[in-house]
Amino acid sequence: MQVLLLLAGLGFCWGQYNPNVQAGTTSIVHLFEWRWADIALECERYLAPYGFGGVQVSPPNENIIVTDPFRPWWERYQPISYKLCTRSGDENEFRDMVTRCNNVGVHIYVDAVVNHMCGSGGGSGTHSTCGSYFNAGERDFPAVPYSGWDFNDGKCQTASGEIENYGDMYQVRDCRLTGLLDLALEKDYVRSTVAEYMNRLIDIGVAGFRIDAAKHMWPGDIKAFLDQLKDLNTEWFSAGTRPFIYQEVIDLGGEPITGSDYFENGRVTEFKYGAKLGTVIRKWDGEKMAYLVNWGEGWGFVPSDRALVFVDNHDNQRGHGAGGASILTFWDSRLYKMAVGFMLAHPYGFTRVMSSFRWPRNFVNGEDVNDWVGPPSESDGSTKAVTINEDTTCGNDWVCEHRWRQIRNMVVFRNVVDGEPFSNWWDNDSNQVAFGRGSKGFIVFNNDDWDMNVDLQTGLPAGTYCDVISGDKEDNRCTGSQVYVSEDGLANFQISSQAEDPFMAIHVNAKL
Repeated sequence: MQVLLLLAGLGFCWGQYNPNVQAGTTSIVHLFEWRWADIALECERYLAPYGFGGVQVSPPNENIIVTDPFRPWWERYQPISYKLCTRSGDENEFRDMVTRCNNVGVHIYVDAVVNHMCGSGGGSGTHSTCGSYFNAGERDFPAVPYSGWDFNDGKCQTASGEIENYGDMYQVRDCRLTGLLDLALEKDYVRSTVAEYMNRLIDIGVAGFRIDAAKHMWPGDIKAFLDQLKDLNTEWFSAGTRPFIYQEVIDLGGEPITGSDYFENGRVTEFKYGAKLGTVIRKWDGEKMAYLVNWGEGWGFVPSDRALVFVDNHDNQRGHGAGGASILTFWDSRLYKMAVGFMLAHPYGFTRVMSSFRWPRNFVNGEDVNDWVGPPSESDGSTKAVTINEDTTCGNDWVCEHRWRQIRNMVVFRNVVDGEPFSNWWDNDSNQVAFGRGSKGFIVFNNDDWDMNVDLQTGLPAGTYCDVISGDKEDNRCTGSQVYVSEDGLANFQISSQAEDPFMAIHVNAKL
């Protein structure tokens, strides 16, 4: 009995690090600002067939409506209540999405905004996505309800009430982040109210949560409301399954708050990953891909089983958050595909793919003055549908990087090589590198300014393989380049420095 209790306890302790994806799937995609109806369709028509494990969705709870500037993306991060109605859809549409996605094995991860409510300058009235009344000046949110007692204003020690010094962990956690009304999460009422909201989502069938602005909450306060969460809905998950937790902690070093402060609660977002990988792929600061041989913990990242990793996210692709100009995005598509390909081939961390929308960038003095622009919308502010073109790309200014052949096929690659060791590393002391994943997959990059022609040990069984970057395996033929692996595991790789996609990948499921 003691052994059983110990094992049960271990399961509870480790559960929050487990992404709860279906067996055989290894990555999630952030469908940023998509409507619930479109996500439900995408789960059925694309994500499930191509082996995506889940979707991170935009915050589903009621937010303030901002009209100056008009309907920015960041209004979603200014809660008014925990009612489930936003420009992505109402509660019925949200429930339908969760059910339909779960039914095809694609799970839903909610972006939980629980550190704060709307900005202190949000005014008063019913300009909110469900029409709930609020008064930001009085810190009155009757639709929750929260009142002035539920905020940290008396605890913050700065004259402005704002975070003024990121070197002071008390300010970072007790004061307002860019004017957002900071909730007093040390109070039992606030903790239980947050837990009640998250438990409603668990009952609906979500698989886990991204904890927004976790760095701005005390780890013990987060633990207190996480400890009140239910196990996942047994209609889709095994009894006793804990929600997956990953916390937004921007830790680039040099501040007192670190990602490791939050390990007890779940995984953390490893922002150094995209910042460093972007610097390497761009070949800035003397960096070379050859230096990636010890990628992961060897670069000072958090342990692999505590990391949620990504090349870019909705903040830093706009110059916010972390990483600065080194962050690669869909705007740099050639380099971006290489970076995402590397991430999905490498065993470090749990991977999240970004799926974006375009906006009219306008740089003034090095700053994008349009970085606020919200999703593709009609004149009334309602979000446009995600339309699918004949070539399977997206219309209506939705970028849909997850549908790019190179990225979608690397999601499959990661699924195929899951559990296989990092192996057969090769480099030319510069920016031509290759590595395998045991006997299941092999990937090669040429990020140099000269052509590549080299014989490499792949570790794969002999045969002819379809390069899944340049094409697809269809029946027993390949629409792209083919790679021949000899009996001794060697293969020849020729990659032009001018190629649109200067990398190749093969795996055992792409054998012809």
